Amino acid sequence: MSYTGPDFDVPQPERPGRLRRGLLTVSLAALVPGALLGWLVYEAVGDPGGGSDTAAPPSATGSPSASDTPEASEKPVPPSSTGQNGKEAGRSPAASGPLKGKVVVIDPGHNQGNFRHTAEINRTVDIGTNRKECDTTGTSTNAGYTEARFTMDVAHRLRALLEAQGATVKLTHDGDSPPWGPCVDERARIGNNAHADASVSIHADGAATGDRGFHVILPGAVHAGSADTRPIVSSSRDLGERIAGNFVRVTGEAPSNYIGGGTGLVTRKDLGGLNLSTVPKVFIECGNMRDSKDAASLTSGNWRQKAAEGISEGIVSFLRGS
Repeated sequence: MSYTGPDFDVPQPERPGRLRRGLLTVSLAALVPGALLGWLVYEAVGDPGGGSDTAAPPSATGSPSASDTPEASEKPVPPSSTGQNGKEAGRSPAASGPLKGKVVVIDPGHNQGNFRHTAEINRTVDIGTNRKECDTTGTSTNAGYTEARFTMDVAHRLRALLEAQGATVKLTHDGDSPPWGPCVDERARIGNNAHADASVSIHADGAATGDRGFHVILPGAVHAGSADTRPIVSSSRDLGERIAGNFVRVTGEAPSNYIGGGTGLVTRKDLGGLNLSTVPKVFIECGNMRDSKDAASLTSGNWRQKAAEGISEGIVSFLRGS
């Protein structure tokens, strides 16, 4: 999620040992009964493509068809917020539905304007444990489809799904407003100030070719400086487990084969967007943009709709406690 593009040499995490399918199913069922039903279905029916590392994406050639390119499948969605760094962003009007009265903040990772504002995004901000860059450009596919475009498209789709359920939905930024960022500390504050019942940051990874799958990042217990995640660690894990289970069930995307030990769940203490949150919040890395098979999914409008549906169903399950 933090790499600059196809020419950037990505640092590789240490690859953990992979778990056997049977052991993974049993352990997940024992640890979080009900929350990871999607994983149990996945393990029971097997990978749609015939193996955990060879699932067939929407395009078997690794490239989307002309009718399913990012340009053709991204439908303009009117912004629901305006104002620098989301400070003037209003909550979208809520319809009647099971989530009426619930507030969800969606945080589309990065910003398409970050490439043109490197000085602004390179300045450091306090994330509680230390200081980090305000934001980064994000990664991209080898063909140049950027993470920022991907995250905004999924965010718009997710917003529509949640609003249809009656939720009040707020984005940390939308379209070209603001033209860069917001900084990671401001992204957290937007969720905090909205008193969100759930907040989700959407990303895609930039790992090596052959590294595939999604993972959900959970906040670790941090109590340092201005950061204190201890009150939200448990609820954030519940949110993350529900999103992960529904994401794999709806999209067919396997949990990451390069991080998380096959669980699709990773705990981190170095992300300002999590460290500074006072509301339940997780990140989701929906796939690896630098792997051609994952990239074929990420550049498919049909798949991005499924991604939004999987995330939405996880949020709905969390908010309804079912």
